Amino acid sequence: MNKSILLLLMALSAGATAAPQALPLPTPVAAPVPTPTTAPAIPATPAALDPAQLRELRTRYAQWQALPESERTRIREAARRVAALPAAQQQSLRARFDEQDQRFRDGWRLGPQLGQQFPKLQGLFGYLPVEQREPALLALRQLNDGQLAQLTLIAQRTPPQERDRVRDQFLGLAPAARDAWLRENVVR
Repeated sequence: MNKSILLLLMALSAGATAAPQALPLPTPVAAPVPTPTTAPAIPATPAALDPAQLRELRTRYAQWQALPESERTRIREAARRVAALPAAQQQSLRARFDEQDQRFRDGWRLGPQLGQQFPKLQGLFGYLPVEQREPALLALRQLNDGQLAQLTLIAQRTPPQERDRVRDQFLGLAPAARDAWLRENVVR
């Protein structure tokens, strides 16, 4: 699945608040064709949600709020592009995204930049102790694309028994020291 499709689907998954664009409806020729209906992503009132759904909605909103504004802008633009597609194509994209592993889909909630790299980073950052989650996200969001690429190589080359040590080293670094650490560890 290519990057642009994933970005578009992530916009749908992240709960972006892009305004839907009206699509022209086909003019009926003989008999009207039923318009495909889908359940709304978010019920009209919080009272319509059960506690688990409400927690999920709050979690998704908190993840959305935690994204940098540049990432939210990218997601809004992607949501606008998806909304402009024919309904059948939107449903096809949604189905392809839904077929992916849950961990893969959840990675896209981290935003376009980290979402694209998350499958490769999951070995190091997929299962973090609670106290490391926020520092890890902060550190990962401070990396540029080149540094993220280096970190994905390190993550893929690190044996499972060494992941905690490597992650702790990375998270313990000052931002100024990360570039040198990445260059040194990518060649190991």
